[in-house]
Amino acid sequence: MLSKGDVKSKKIRVEFSLEDMDTDGFKQGATYNAIWDWIKAKYGYRVTNLNIAQVKQKHGIIERENYNKPKSPDSKQPGCSEEKVKAIEDAMRHFQMI
Repeated sequence: MLSKGDVKSKKIRVEFSLEDMDTDGFKQGATYNAIWDWIKAKYGYRVTNLNIAQVKQKHGIIERENYNKPKSPDSKQPGCSEEKVKAIEDAMRHFQMI
């Protein structure tokens, strides 16, 4: 009902308990800013959001849907250098993401 908009009230209260929820499958994560800062401090250079997203995708870390999609289906994205891939993977290991 919520997704279809069939609710008459403008306010909805939803309650759920985390007690019985299995949280073992959740991976710890880090924000993009935390990854940037860690790489900048350790390696002295910057990486982009695209670089981080490409490495996350390579390792099967699911991201939310990107709404800033290219207009053309055959448009190309710049690749990430091997040096930056290794730095991002190192940061992801540091933050226990992989």
